Amino acid sequence: MEPVSLPALSRVALCGGTHGNEMSGVYLVRELQRQKLEKAGSATLTTIISNPRAVQVCKRYTDMDLNRCFTDAILSSPVTDATPYEVRRAQELNTLLGPKGNVGAMDLVCDLHNTTANMGLSLISYSVQDWVIMHIYRQIQRKITSAPVRFILLDLPLADAYSQDSLGKHGFTIEVGPQPHGVVRADIFNIMKEAVDQTLDWVQCFNSGSAFEGGEVDDVYSFVKSVYYPRDPETNQITAAIHPQLQDRDFCLLHPGDPMFLMFSGEIVKYEGEEVLHPFFVNECAYYEKSIAFHLARKMTVTIPPLQVKRD
Repeated sequence: MEPVSLPALSRVALCGGTHGNEMSGVYLVRELQRQKLEKAGSATLTTIISNPRAVQVCKRYTDMDLNRCFTDAILSSPVTDATPYEVRRAQELNTLLGPKGNVGAMDLVCDLHNTTANMGLSLISYSVQDWVIMHIYRQIQRKITSAPVRFILLDLPLADAYSQDSLGKHGFTIEVGPQPHGVVRADIFNIMKEAVDQTLDWVQCFNSGSAFEGGEVDDVYSFVKSVYYPRDPETNQITAAIHPQLQDRDFCLLHPGDPMFLMFSGEIVKYEGEEVLHPFFVNECAYYEKSIAFHLARKMTVTIPPLQVKRD
């Protein structure tokens, strides 16, 4: 591939507490604020607690999921007395970090999350053709050995991108687990901190003129669909749990005929899909309200071009 030159990343935002009970990002952002860290080399660093009300009560959200409030439709919706707090907050964050899709938006937005699923360290974004994000991913994957590192693609147009990282010119989510909601584990915190450190190191190197080689990037997973829990048609109550052979095996190969659920009555529900896919967010606590048991993804390899900063 031909080399690519892109503008320097002069403004970077690190956001924690988008979900108020995912504590690694909350404590990492608070620590950076305590240290008054406001620069990453030549880049200005902004640190934000995204949903302070939810953080204060240690809940995922107060009225609705903030990390589903950043679509164009919600960001442009009129505000009334009945508008949920998280919609108001999303519009405030869009003013601070965006406007989304605008030339004045933050150059890089990194949003920090935890999962109860056994996913290790995942970067989540909306494009595998954002060469800044893919090069950051490759650096993190090469440098971090304390957890498996993977990339999850949510293939949506920018207008429909619903998470906070979509506010920036470049953006991604760092997702680290397993960690129970409402607590902080030192090992999970350190993995997140290492990923943030590697991100800021890459930004400094890029802005200073370092050239990054192209090549193939692996362990990229493209979202295909969600799988829902079996439920009683009359009561809508869950009637099964994740099968023990699938539990804690995020990103494994799920073959047709493999066990997915163990019914509370004892029967086994098997995967009936025709394609071998990879489950992730397996038994994520926060997804019970949506009846989602896990997502399925297709694994792919992405070729990225050589990259360096564009000089004026």
